Amino acid sequence: MATFRTRISKASERRGGLVLANDYPTSRNLESRTMRNIEALHPFLCAIKLNFHLLLPLGRKEIRNITAAAHRRGLQVIADIKLNDISSTNLAATESLWGMGIDAVIANPIMGPDALKSLVRSAHKKDRGVITLCHMSAPEAKKSYELNVGKTRLYEMFLRWALESRADGIIAGATYPQIIRYCSKNAGDRLDIFSPGVGAQGGSAKDTVAAGARYVIAGRGILGASSPAREARHLQSLAR
Repeated sequence: MATFRTRISKASERRGGLVLANDYPTSRNLESRTMRNIEALHPFLCAIKLNFHLLLPLGRKEIRNITAAAHRRGLQVIADIKLNDISSTNLAATESLWGMGIDAVIANPIMGPDALKSLVRSAHKKDRGVITLCHMSAPEAKKSYELNVGKTRLYEMFLRWALESRADGIIAGATYPQIIRYCSKNAGDRLDIFSPGVGAQGGSAKDTVAAGARYVIAGRGILGASSPAREARHLQSLAR
């Protein structure tokens, strides 16, 4: 099997770099709603992202059904759980996710560089991916991710750790295009930038891609639109 980074790259070459954040505020009918989104929106997506609060109410069978449906439609599936623990716990968690068909996990590098390297090595042995937080899209992100750590900013240190661990990608919010530009300049093609915050949080897909993001993540702006397919098609055109 090809690596996660290769798989999502090939999907984006065909359909653009839009990732659906399949986020709902309620757990009602999650499996059926997600299945409908995959069926209706897959022509405009390269991947679908499932957040922690959506994975928790679902059983292994339901998650397997979702990942199988996504794979049939050529989509990668990313578990957005902000994984952050000691190595043995991280590896146990990801083994379970891989067994349910998940292709990549979003992790919090605050676990430390050695634990992160261990996680990435383990994932790559199974041709799975690891995407690490670098700078998030929420307004409060600057209060934490831009803290000084010695002579560097926290997000700068997280980028360095992502590169050193050979992570597949980083999260850098669309609401902070200057951070995306910094990461793109310093990372080059050694990893991919995934950028949430487009639409509902005010980020611009066009500006995000221009700043250096490879993948644009959007959720509420698509799911809450009068025509989700039309909105997804529009964002797809900007995420190429």
